[in-house]
Amino acid sequence: MDIKLLTDYEKQSIGERQPLPERYLRLSDDELDARIAGAKATLGKRCVILGHHIQRDEVIKFADFIGDSLKLSRAAASRTEADYIVFCGVHFMAESADILRAPHQKVVLPDLAAGCSMADMAAEDQLEICWRELEQMGVRTDAVENGKAGLIPVTYINSSAAIKAFVGVHGGIVCTSTNARAIMTWAWERGDKILMLPDQHLGRNTAFKMGVPLDEMVVWDPNEMYGGLDAAQLKAARLLLWKGHCSVHTRFTVPQIEAFRKKYPEGRVVAHPECTLDVVRASDESGSTEYIINTVKSSPPGTIWAVATEIHLVNRLMNEVAPDKTVVTLDPFGCLCSTMFRVSPNHLLWVLEGLLDGTLHNQIVVPDETKRWAKLALDRMLDIQ
Repeated sequence: MDIKLLTDYEKQSIGERQPLPERYLRLSDDELDARIAGAKATLGKRCVILGHHIQRDEVIKFADFIGDSLKLSRAAASRTEADYIVFCGVHFMAESADILRAPHQKVVLPDLAAGCSMADMAAEDQLEICWRELEQMGVRTDAVENGKAGLIPVTYINSSAAIKAFVGVHGGIVCTSTNARAIMTWAWERGDKILMLPDQHLGRNTAFKMGVPLDEMVVWDPNEMYGGLDAAQLKAARLLLWKGHCSVHTRFTVPQIEAFRKKYPEGRVVAHPECTLDVVRASDESGSTEYIINTVKSSPPGTIWAVATEIHLVNRLMNEVAPDKTVVTLDPFGCLCSTMFRVSPNHLLWVLEGLLDGTLHNQIVVPDETKRWAKLALDRMLDIQ
């Protein structure tokens, strides 16, 4: 059947999106569940639904695959019989899926407002200015001396396709919270310095665990001239950290850890590396979302855990993954990712029934040139074991 494309990459980039039709706003939970299940069954293998770990329960229960952003993108690419990839996550994740998808596949994001505040903290024009200013301050950005470059850019997968493409053009690479150490090792083998963006905390925590002193790390503020740094600071630095952060993970604090330990003296704390350095150092364990899940799941029955990550994952650990353990959120009020939460069952139903009607809502299309260079940066990462 013919598919009408109702959105394009340019509209998405400036935030224009088609509103959810009113007829999808007042449906009961039971009707939503029944219609989503029916649409999914009718589409069959032509459609694969991906659900990020921290999606709301009402959405993720319909996912064919559950995981982190890269795991889901690779899973989608492996389902070559699927014509449509419905990504229940945020914009940069859907972009990664479009970069890695098979040629015949189309990627859909149920709600285009589902973004990532961290990814938005690094814009392409800011990175271009940063690159020029670093050159002006004496940092080698392209030249190679004695077999090594001056600067290697590394971007967290939580970044736009445009940022990944810039990194790809300049000999850099993408990382995840799982492989950040291996990626940074790769980068330092090829360059004297690393520019790590957009999350300063993942870069700092990873490098500190690798033995890099804090005085060899500096923070580049894209809103300040020359990043707020001088030439002497840049010369001494091995790691330039972009001033970005996750609004969820920076809410966790050391006093919260102290309060948990007072209440549960035998309890253990596991934190995501997007948390601040002091929180990670005060925790018993730290690692990616997959690491957190596996650590809690494999611990002995009765183990008590405080988890420093988004509340939906904590609740899922508590109720489904590790019901034989005591699992609590480190933040007593719970940390909700409001942008992840935007993908609702209503939006999921709308895009699935659109596919049944021959209308493709909210397709994510990365331009070919951007895709080419972004894929290069991703492929460099995928080549590292």
